[in-house]
Amino acid sequence: MARKHKGLSFYRKEKTITNERLAAFASYLFMVFLGALLAYFFVYTLGLKTTVIGTSMEPSLYNGQVIFLNRVVYNIIPPKRGDIVAFLPNGNTNAHYSVKRVVAVPGDTVEIRNGIFFLNGEAQNDMFDDMISDAGIASEPLKLNDNEYFLMGDNCNSSEDSRTANLGAVKREHISGKAWFHMAGGDTGIGFVE
Repeated sequence: MARKHKGLSFYRKEKTITNERLAAFASYLFMVFLGALLAYFFVYTLGLKTTVIGTSMEPSLYNGQVIFLNRVVYNIIPPKRGDIVAFLPNGNTNAHYSVKRVVAVPGDTVEIRNGIFFLNGEAQNDMFDDMISDAGIASEPLKLNDNEYFLMGDNCNSSEDSRTANLGAVKREHISGKAWFHMAGGDTGIGFVE
């Protein structure tokens, strides 16, 4: 006669962790690792991270804002007017990167008269929001050589840039890269630099 078991009963429970689930989880971890590795490669090998110092680029970029630079693009094409670039002042590798906008390229002639920026003899009234209070070395027409760029801050009256004699026109080899992304600050994430 068969015995009846009272109380506890033991039975085989089906596995909740199957080989398929384990393989899917391992694949997911690998993809996360690969993504992080690629991001690191792009930011630190092809790019460069720096911080904006001062108010010279407001309202485009702000003091303390972190920006990521594309160091490869200028190996393919030269900087153009309107680009925001980072450069080492006078090539000094011990200096912090300075961030400015390219307002004139090789072969251009720049001049600042009566607070207005002139490019190749034509007034650029829409380039700056304010009248330029200090023309610096651009008070007379200044023609850029083959390897020189004239850089200015968007907030031109609070910017030490190519108008100053100690900086002047910036040589191409001193430009480290084009501003690509910026940390928007707070929880708004990353945005493109315009």
